[in-house]
Amino acid sequence: MRILMMGTGPFAVPSFEALVSSHHEVVALVTRPAAGSHRRKRKDINPMRESAVGFGLPVLDPDNVNDPGFASTIASFQADLLVVCDYGQILSKAVLSIPRLGGINLHGSLLPRYRGAAPINWAIYNGDLKTGNTVILMTPKLDGGPILGTVTMPLEADDTAVTVEEKLSRLGVQLVLDSIQQLENWDGESALGEIQDQAKSSKAPRLSKNDGVIDWSRNAIELVHQVQAFQPWPGSYTNLLRQGQSPQRLILTKVAACSIPMEEALTNDQIRPAPGTIVEVDKSSIGVQTLESTLKILMLQPSGKKVMATGDFLRGNPVVVGDRFEDLPGN
Repeated sequence: MRILMMGTGPFAVPSFEALVSSHHEVVALVTRPAAGSHRRKRKDINPMRESAVGFGLPVLDPDNVNDPGFASTIASFQADLLVVCDYGQILSKAVLSIPRLGGINLHGSLLPRYRGAAPINWAIYNGDLKTGNTVILMTPKLDGGPILGTVTMPLEADDTAVTVEEKLSRLGVQLVLDSIQQLENWDGESALGEIQDQAKSSKAPRLSKNDGVIDWSRNAIELVHQVQAFQPWPGSYTNLLRQGQSPQRLILTKVAACSIPMEEALTNDQIRPAPGTIVEVDKSSIGVQTLESTLKILMLQPSGKKVMATGDFLRGNPVVVGDRFEDLPGN
């Protein structure tokens, strides 16, 4: 089968390389132009482009894949199928109609849950116990086409968006190959795939910088999930406020929820500190009051510096009980 691949990010690379090594013929890669990436600081990183160049394949990077003028370019490759993964643009009905078999998409969630650009991040953020991949037959509706296959995996306690993306990218390879085999065996008349249950759908919108703001009035375990979900971008950040010093922006990169509720740690004459108050400092961590317990900060990144253990940070930045973390207007 002649395949035209569409992808940009690292999630697509294992499936792309497996297709190139298979009996199928990958004719070209369509990818996002560097300047059009939403990742900002990482906008020039395109592992799919690098992989395609290594294989000696043509690389196309239209600003708008749905531009009518680009349709003839797609048609010139005479592809049987579009294979789309981590691409970054929604394909129109006109584009999907060009290949003989349309297009399939490898999506990093168990559809119809988490339709959108950031399914892995929101699954972790919401504390899901499992996730997976889905391959769908593409339609113009965002992630709404018939399901050709799924594969499931558990979310581990220490998983981050980075580790889950890597696991799912490898887990998706066989699912893509199996889905293409379904299309090769299709009689051209019977229904393809399982229609999604719209009542069970949920959204996974593209991340924004503001998503990373830490709200200390949330539960500690919710903040653990946030820190894990928003790596490497936008990160989870807050401002350290100390007596007589300017606010210091910190990105939290590793945290843990204290298992003892704050009420159990207080004596009868103590009042629970306000969320964001530092309630404990030792050689390796900072304990911060949240809605109902303490969040331990184990690793962090000061603005403009590298990620470091909290103990290393404390040696050059003294912190005492009663100092605070909070968001500041305009920050």
